[in-house]
Amino acid sequence: MESYRVTHFGQPLEAMREPNPEPTGASVLLRVHAAGVCHSDVHLWDGYFDLGGGRKLEVENRLPLTLGHETAGEVVAIGPEAEGVRIGDKRVIYPWIGCGACGFCKRGAEHLCAKPAQLGIQRNGGYADHVLVPHPRYLLDYGNLPVSFACTLACSGLTAYSALKRAGRLAPDSPLLIIGAGGVGMAAVRLAEIVTGVKPVVADVSEEKLAAAEAAGAESVLDIRDSKAAGKALYAKTGGVVAAIDFVGAEPSFEFGQRALRKGGKLIVVGLFGGAFTMPIPMLPMRAIALEGSYVGSLAEMRELMALARDGKVQPIPLSLRPLAQAGKTLEDLKAGRVVGRVVLEP
Repeated sequence: MESYRVTHFGQPLEAMREPNPEPTGASVLLRVHAAGVCHSDVHLWDGYFDLGGGRKLEVENRLPLTLGHETAGEVVAIGPEAEGVRIGDKRVIYPWIGCGACGFCKRGAEHLCAKPAQLGIQRNGGYADHVLVPHPRYLLDYGNLPVSFACTLACSGLTAYSALKRAGRLAPDSPLLIIGAGGVGMAAVRLAEIVTGVKPVVADVSEEKLAAAEAAGAESVLDIRDSKAAGKALYAKTGGVVAAIDFVGAEPSFEFGQRALRKGGKLIVVGLFGGAFTMPIPMLPMRAIALEGSYVGSLAEMRELMALARDGKVQPIPLSLRPLAQAGKTLEDLKAGRVVGRVVLEP
């Protein structure tokens, strides 16, 4: 088995070879066919999340660790207690696995578990040619979808889908703003009309990403390098948006998003870029706005999304394919902002 692992935070990934894992109990071994590279992998590679003001949230994961939580492949071995899966089945992995015993897990919200066992985060993930999955319930049939697209549904697709559901169904005169046209933001552009009923206004600082968002079905795009001018133009056109989803999660994107809201609007923060925010507390009730966080999505939401995708209702985001050996270079490119859409690694 070949894998590319974080052995020291912030240092180049290390290629490792070892025997394939042996599935026991209800676990299942997959040969990886495709693994998406997510921007959150950059933070896990760095070893911290930026909390602003010089503060950091240190990653406490044990090393070495194989990153990769957008993974799809073929079942090649099953444990003696695994049911409902066969050798040769091609599946996408739901990686947001919890402890199985807490209140969140029992309510079907494993992704919010305080003692997670998430693949590519706490447990070895998809930057490898094999990956071990603890139970068949985390394997979803992707039908006839291209495997390079199917794997991205496990995070970029699911995260976008769940965040859009928080925005809810919107009336035709209720504008939706998407901030950030990276991999997850682009997935949201594709899904927005399906989930909310409206096409989004998409804001970014990259002309290339804005062009891609427009091609992907955005109602309009907005260059926010000059955020004050862009904010005035957006407000003049819309009177403020009903919902804004921040897929960047940086101080400037958060500030732009909350200022873009009309009274009674909602800002949903998804991105993990980092920083901190302050705002006058009276403005929350006076404007009657809501601030909400959204973290990936539940297994039930993943099943809903997969059903939509298999039915042809979800179109792929821009994808580029690279060999597994370029996992480290891809993280560097993603950190430097040189990636449009999603890079998918192929062992």
